Amino acid sequence: MTNTASAPDNDAIFQEPEITETLGKEHGFSPEEYKKVFDILGRTPTFTEFGIFSVMWSEHCSYKSSRLHLKKLPTEASWIIQGPGENAGVIDIGDGKAAVFKMESHNHPSFIEPYQGAATGVGGIMRDVFTMGARPIANINALRFGDPDHPKTRHLVSGVVAGISGYGNCMGVPTVGGETNFHSAYNGNILVNAMTVGIAEQDKIYYARGASPDQPIVYIGSKTGRDGIHGATMSSAEFSEDSEEKRPTVQVGDPFTEKLLLEACLELMQEDAIISIQDMGAAGLTSSSVEIAAKGNIGVDLDLDKVPQRETNMTPYEIMLSESQERMLMILQPGKEEMARAIIEKWDLDFAVIGRTTDDKRLRLKMYGREWCDIPVPPLVDESPVYDRPQEPYDFAPAINDEEYDLPAGQTLADALETLMSCPDLASRQWIWEQYDSLVMGETVYSPGITETQASEGADAAIVRIPDTEKALAITSDCSPRYCYAHPFEGGKQAVAESYRNISATGAMPLAVTNNLNFGNPERPKIMAQFVGCIEGIGAACRDLHYPVTGGNVSLYNETNGEAILPTPTIGGVGVIQDWTKAASIPFKAAGEEIFLIGETKGHLGQSLYLREIHDIESGEAPHVDLEAEKTNASFVRQLIEDGLVTACHDISDGGLLAAIAEMAFDNEIGADLSNHTDKNAAFWFGEDQARYVLTTTDAKALKDKATLEKISLTYLGKTINSDIKIGDDLSISIKKLAKKNKNWLPCYMETGK
Repeated sequence: MTNTASAPDNDAIFQEPEITETLGKEHGFSPEEYKKVFDILGRTPTFTEFGIFSVMWSEHCSYKSSRLHLKKLPTEASWIIQGPGENAGVIDIGDGKAAVFKMESHNHPSFIEPYQGAATGVGGIMRDVFTMGARPIANINALRFGDPDHPKTRHLVSGVVAGISGYGNCMGVPTVGGETNFHSAYNGNILVNAMTVGIAEQDKIYYARGASPDQPIVYIGSKTGRDGIHGATMSSAEFSEDSEEKRPTVQVGDPFTEKLLLEACLELMQEDAIISIQDMGAAGLTSSSVEIAAKGNIGVDLDLDKVPQRETNMTPYEIMLSESQERMLMILQPGKEEMARAIIEKWDLDFAVIGRTTDDKRLRLKMYGREWCDIPVPPLVDESPVYDRPQEPYDFAPAINDEEYDLPAGQTLADALETLMSCPDLASRQWIWEQYDSLVMGETVYSPGITETQASEGADAAIVRIPDTEKALAITSDCSPRYCYAHPFEGGKQAVAESYRNISATGAMPLAVTNNLNFGNPERPKIMAQFVGCIEGIGAACRDLHYPVTGGNVSLYNETNGEAILPTPTIGGVGVIQDWTKAASIPFKAAGEEIFLIGETKGHLGQSLYLREIHDIESGEAPHVDLEAEKTNASFVRQLIEDGLVTACHDISDGGLLAAIAEMAFDNEIGADLSNHTDKNAAFWFGEDQARYVLTTTDAKALKDKATLEKISLTYLGKTINSDIKIGDDLSISIKKLAKKNKNWLPCYMETGK
């Protein structure tokens, strides 16, 4: 079934272009990088060698603008099995099992071709996880689109959501959480961040490292075509008016083939035939072969004639740079090739021994009877560029006087809440979640995406059972880009803190994060200042919360014609709850329960959704994040849930306290009497102070006694009732009316554009 190369019928294959500085610029090289290639080789590179250097030294693959600063992130803890440097991070979740997870971006491809860009983003991150020997059990995503009024936004939303659902649903892996937001800063460059979590046995984890000389190199999966060539380079440059012309660099995915690849890899892993394994992701066969060589301190000889190909007359340059999907590179135990072939071909996939490892630390490529590449691997990797990009002093957003932004004349709290709950950032995402299968595999307990037609309810983090145990994983993704823009350090802290809160609000213990750092052009000092500030904020929060980073992805050059996105360092968090039946969810459960606020409220309106939606301004400082309060309050909430004192729990974030209460009221149409607080202003109800939770209980005395003992800031809000949200005798907010507006915005927008 394997189609390999035969003698070419096109002499142009042997006529490579001349290597010039102009060609170097087209390949993304700076003048200094161009010269360095010649210095390393001691000669003029071949076109194939030139292409290999270009993708390996691209921002997307080399992290040349970010490597210095990523070292500031904490990556170690007793429960970390594998931190940054492999396909995915790995943490110990007990009972000999490990959670394997990572988040990556597919931003540029999804803007150019939304369906395939999003679909292949999901496929790529799942391969990163099952390459490690883990079976994927959950997907989440974080999506950022432009202004709803922008002419491209509806098309992009439709295509991205269809691509995610089309790939994930076909793979049979539930999509259980995530976030979707809109802002004009993403008009020219949307963000599609995808995360996968899998489960593996701790003694059955596979790595790219570990190969030795004289071992067979095996290609499995789909055939190689010309799709995706220079995808990594395209993702390392900002967009301009000609972005549509880059459509051919977007890969084409096939989830049915990926499902076969998943099962074939996991079966082969059970036979102990694999020494090392690497997904062919960005830069395809180039990055996978170079990474295996670099991590094993070995060389690689490849016979490209033997690479399965679906197109004729492919050149070595095209084969090495292709980003065709659903492909893996493996180093096998010598002598197990035929056993491996039988397993792979049983799953109707291509299998080919395409080379051997060597002891000379060189990458050599042969095809059509000649040698096309002979590169020393160590300098290709170790001498890749590293830049300490200039930063300029950051112009932080000035503080505002919160008292000046009370409700506008003639507006009530009900009016403001209705506006907020039907705005693009708080409106229900049910239209999206109905397209994702969140219950496949049968282990999903809670998901923000469960719809009213399915037998479950939402929680602040997705809860997915760990098969054959009483435990469950809590999974979430979080970021507030407007905070990061106003104050990168505080915004970076807040993204981590919100992830920590969302997991804690379910009763789970937060263990580790992956991240997806989305920023504009790092060659602009303002953008670099944003990046470094956010990194340092993330690092501070992860250290103080004992919530280390296991890896992630950096996506730079997210801008079009010089207009950058908001700084968006998405945090994907994972935690564990020991007994999934104790996990807390968001909705109020019954009338007559008492409602409490945990955490201090000062009424911070800077950068709030209230300020934007009610007063039509985006201004003010980002809210300060008190990490000690975050840690203390989260620990208290987790203990309350463990002790069975909490019937519903929700962290307070976008829209503030009253928005959180509305979200708790929707699912079961149970309201709240908040009449104790008729004297409070808009800052109390809509401020976005951090480290806060709303919860309900049937044992208020026990809860108050514990709060007093542990010196927790606790505010009694009122009681749940069988009707609307009431604040005093004169204000009653209809839950049905509010819920209808909340649920209708997105489907109406997708149907009519309004």
